[in-house]
Amino acid sequence: MLMKRILLPLVILCCGLHGTAVAQKRVLGADLSMLPVYEQAGAVYKDASGVAQADPLVFFRDAAGVRCVRLRLFVEPTGETGVVQDLNYVQTFARRIRQAGMKWMLDLHYSDTWADPDKQFIPRSWPTDAAGIEARIYAYTTEVLQALNAADAAPDYIQVGNEVSYGLCSMTATYAGGRWTKTAAPFAVDAYHDTHWDSFRAFLAAGAKACREQCPQARIVIHTERAGDWQTTHNFYQRLATLDYDIIGLSYYPFWHNSLTVLGATLTNLATTFPQKEVMVVEVAYNNAWYPTGEGVHDFQSLWPASPAGQEKFVTDLIAELRKHDNVTGLFYWMPEENPAGNNVYEPWLNRGLFANGNASVGQGNANCALPAFYALKKFTEGQEDGIREIGTRDSKDECATANRAAATSFDLGGRPTAAHHRGLAIVQGKKSIH
Repeated sequence: MLMKRILLPLVILCCGLHGTAVAQKRVLGADLSMLPVYEQAGAVYKDASGVAQADPLVFFRDAAGVRCVRLRLFVEPTGETGVVQDLNYVQTFARRIRQAGMKWMLDLHYSDTWADPDKQFIPRSWPTDAAGIEARIYAYTTEVLQALNAADAAPDYIQVGNEVSYGLCSMTATYAGGRWTKTAAPFAVDAYHDTHWDSFRAFLAAGAKACREQCPQARIVIHTERAGDWQTTHNFYQRLATLDYDIIGLSYYPFWHNSLTVLGATLTNLATTFPQKEVMVVEVAYNNAWYPTGEGVHDFQSLWPASPAGQEKFVTDLIAELRKHDNVTGLFYWMPEENPAGNNVYEPWLNRGLFANGNASVGQGNANCALPAFYALKKFTEGQEDGIREIGTRDSKDECATANRAAATSFDLGGRPTAAHHRGLAIVQGKKSIH
């Protein structure tokens, strides 16, 4: 009886702490993978009043409230538009992010070019058989994370693949004259059939294993882009029930993935079906001019015009929806650094960035100035402390040692030892923490 009297308040306290922790650990992020390229090209980043910013990264941190930077990595990038992020690029930028006191998410594409639903091309120098790919994913992930640790730039979050709804390293292709040509899809999957899922799960598990070994404190994200299709999303993650990962990552672009009502239903269903998983919207963006066209595009221009004001309203409405869902702990705007006035860094323009393009005909004559949506982003984390401080670089060896100590002193609520990345009561650096 005495034990029950002790345990019941503890359980209630822990549940209360966990509910509070979800509300307090909301992360606002941005995929700023092209920022160094824009800076090198001489792009000027200004606030809304036209004042040039000495350090655009700090401007994102302080004015927009961004606390985590998402950064993509290619194996041997081809140099196509947007495809320039090799390991040296990522190491250098990651150290700068750390020096600004910010967190960062590593987005492993496992390809030499964009990885998305239509393209999951095996790197050109890799083997193309299942066993060879699995081994190479493990070795490559290990090599990358060891290099980042050595550079004092360990990531806080790691995506094992990018938009892997239909597979990872699932296609072969040739590259010539600046163009990719798909030749076969030997490991493509879909959420409704069993074909190739054993290989796909093995590929993901190989990457996740390397992440746990090299950066045990990092949270592992599995990223898909079917936010507008609950049944496919459900089937996909149900098939990964035994995979070791932490966070469900979603892409959400309303013109492709439908309304906020549809997104909200997916988020509610994820909370019910996968209550142990956090959810992050790791890609989202909306046009500030020239709305997308094409087959299958949903037209929301009456609600959110393709204009600076419409873009701001979309961001505001999106955040209002996301804050209804306690399982949603992260929001990452994709390529807000797009700043095309006076350079040709990214052609053609996407018109989804958060800086004016200089075209007065679309209400953006104030070239390089932050648009209203830039400032609206911070609403996602309103009401919580950010904990930001410029800390310089971190000693990755100490970081990993801390993680190992945490794993050695981590227990579930029944008092049983468990790994630090599993839910339970953990002692980290001498302090109690609910995971």
